[in-house]
Amino acid sequence: MRFTSERRLDDGVVEREFTLGEIPGILWTPEPASAPARVTASAPATEASPLILLGIPPLGLRRMHPRLLARARHSAAEGFATATIELPGSGDRPRWPALDQARAELRRVMAAGEPVSDTLVDDLVLPLVDKAAPEWQETLDALLALPAIGGPVGYSGGLISLAIRLAAVEPRITAAVLFAGSLVPRSLVEQARGITIPLHVLLQWDDEGNDRQAALDLFDAFGSPDKSLHAHLGGHTGVPRSAGDAAARFFTRHLR
Repeated sequence: MRFTSERRLDDGVVEREFTLGEIPGILWTPEPASAPARVTASAPATEASPLILLGIPPLGLRRMHPRLLARARHSAAEGFATATIELPGSGDRPRWPALDQARAELRRVMAAGEPVSDTLVDDLVLPLVDKAAPEWQETLDALLALPAIGGPVGYSGGLISLAIRLAAVEPRITAAVLFAGSLVPRSLVEQARGITIPLHVLLQWDDEGNDRQAALDLFDAFGSPDKSLHAHLGGHTGVPRSAGDAAARFFTRHLR
């Protein structure tokens, strides 16, 4: 992990951009955890912050930065560090022609009012998840090696298919806030049945890009005995501020 920039925000949050190989990312730490921990005879080690991984849609870090920053500030106020990385084929990373083609086909199908086939969902989602999940795990290795970052670890937002894979294969993730979605391959729905960590799922009732019943069926499939569904009226971008407050309380319960 190589840090390429650092700035201290007006609320004391430190934002550092980094690269991990070819993967760009951003780390936000609350002020008490911004300096490396040092142990001396007269001063104990700085307490390491719990970590929340911020998942993002395939829109690019630059475009998503204002929303990510708002979430990071909110989390820092609760004492959490947060981090995110660019998805394969997005932002400044090399284009992925097969993925671009699948996305274009999805836009065509949806614009025409045609049903989205299982094959198209698999082509769109599975290669991305197969590549992105190990990158997130590699990033987590590097983040937890930093003196200011500790456990436990939560995951918040992003592509729900990627969240399912990470929750299923990464034991260091102990709680997750998920944004409900419906374009989930059947193989990942089956994988969701084995997830048992606490889940807090947000659903926009009138989301124009998701099938509501499919999202509800996915929630039902999760195997966690501690899961809650929080539905709000409105479209994809109409998530109320109170939803963020509830998600923060969820992480405080499970990561503290």
